[in-house]
Amino acid sequence: MGKVRLADIADRVGVSTVTVHNALTGQKGVSDALRERIREAAEELGYENHKKPKAVKERPEDFQKIGVLIAERYLGNHTTYYWKLYQELALAATEKQCYTTVETLKNGDGGRNPELPQMVLQNKVEGLIIIGEIDRQYIRRLRETVSMPVVFLDFYDRDLAWDAVIADNFYGMYQMTELLLEKGIRDIGFIGSIYATSSIMDRYCGFMKAMTQHRINVHPEWLIEDRNEHGLVEFELPRRLPEAFVCNCDLTAGMLVSKLNARGLKVPDDLSVVGFDNFLYPGYADMRITTYEVNTKAMVRVAIKKLMKQFKNPNSGRGLEIVSGHVVMKNSVRRK
Repeated sequence: MGKVRLADIADRVGVSTVTVHNALTGQKGVSDALRERIREAAEELGYENHKKPKAVKERPEDFQKIGVLIAERYLGNHTTYYWKLYQELALAATEKQCYTTVETLKNGDGGRNPELPQMVLQNKVEGLIIIGEIDRQYIRRLRETVSMPVVFLDFYDRDLAWDAVIADNFYGMYQMTELLLEKGIRDIGFIGSIYATSSIMDRYCGFMKAMTQHRINVHPEWLIEDRNEHGLVEFELPRRLPEAFVCNCDLTAGMLVSKLNARGLKVPDDLSVVGFDNFLYPGYADMRITTYEVNTKAMVRVAIKKLMKQFKNPNSGRGLEIVSGHVVMKNSVRRK
């Protein structure tokens, strides 16, 4: 037999390589009984370096391997926000001595017999982080057939995707709406397809909470869908406009500003606009839109931490975690 790896010991004991590493280097998070089993297995297999100091790193093949799954529909012309999220995830994973492999979920893969990710079928990863909302039937399929840890990033579902990390969509948008109301603006509309994703639904609910608290009715014509049947952002404005629009994302807010300019209207002189995410999409000029910045760096760190906890103990690191962002004041809201 060739040189024994941590993965060989992990296979013998039935645990992850991270657990083996922690056990053999005296780190916390491993019970005494399991630590002893791992040490015995290491000796039986002839693992020569299991007493080396903690400061010596394992070889790359011994690092934890994380699969990242993103729905293809989020990778269109304007949805590079999710690539930004993946890039930050990959960087944070490297700092934790983990490798990431990304795979896209093709449109329509949530059918009757959805195919599992190739990286899972080929045993190339030990855990999954799924970015964005995907078909619930596909999630059921994963839950039924995959035993590895799974964490959802930027999507939560109480019954299926409950190991999750999301932005504070509800209170974030509540704050953005309150910002307008504090300026004396009362005629406010919302632009966003509330049934497209749970994130947009949460942002709409935050908007409605603020409006309801102030006992303001929202005119139906000012509740505007912004996604077509393919999930791409497109919308039309009504002839009669409110004093301000709350937009579910900065891409929609930027498109709104362009549409208002085409009508000869100026932001914020004629109409105020706020967005959400504080992400400047490539190819779009910075329109200085007041927005709520999503703390993506903190979100990916929390997602990796939850996954690492599950590697050590399948019953830990579970549940929903909400990561707060902050309001970023720019130049798209009128002054009192």
